[in-house]
Amino acid sequence: MVSTVVLLNVDPPQINQVAQAIADINGVSEVFSVAGRFDLVAIVRVRDNDTMAQVVTEKMLEVPGIIRSETLIAFRVFSKHDLESMFSLGIE
Repeated sequence: MVSTVVLLNVDPPQINQVAQAIADINGVSEVFSVAGRFDLVAIVRVRDNDTMAQVVTEKMLEVPGIIRSETLIAFRVFSKHDLESMFSLGIE
């Protein structure tokens, strides 16, 4: 699994529409509206790098209203949430 964080600057009147359009893309697990230098943060989780490239450079960046993006590819994911879900499924 490849995980990526995509930071987005969006035309302010279009933030909600852009967030929903991105959330509807296969491979995008969450989209957060945030305060600070960026308007939206998208978490993308896909099977491989080729799929990641397709999601980020073909699908996400075709969404109207995106002004600029910055993509952070994760080397490792550390998550209490992921560990809790594994234990609840009985994975050892």
